[in-house]
Amino acid sequence: MAEIKITKENFNDEVMNSDIPVLLDFWAEWCGPCMMLSPVIEEIAKEYDEKLKVGKINVDEEVELSSAFKISSIPCVFILNKGEIIETFVGYKTKEAIVPLLENII
Repeated sequence: MAEIKITKENFNDEVMNSDIPVLLDFWAEWCGPCMMLSPVIEEIAKEYDEKLKVGKINVDEEVELSSAFKISSIPCVFILNKGEIIETFVGYKTKEAIVPLLENII
C-alpha cells in the first residue's frame, strides 16, 4: 500500500476508522531529518502492505492536525491502532529501530 496524504478532510476515514493499524509521519519539506526518514517510511509502507496503513501529514499544510497532535518537533511518528495511540517517537530512526514497534501491533 502506498503512503497516503492525510488531511483534516480524510483523517477520520483513513486513520480513526481504519481496520488496520496506522503509522502517521508528521513532516515538512524543509526538515532535513524528515527527508532522511522519508525513504525508511516508504519502505515500511511497501513491506507492510495490507497490514499497515502509512499516512504522511505535512505540518505546514495541516496546521489543525499538527496542533491536535501537539507536534512541536519533526519528524514525529505516531502508530495508532483502532484510533488509539500505541507508540510515538520524534526524530530519525532506522528501519531496524521502527520494525519492532510495528511487530508488537501487527
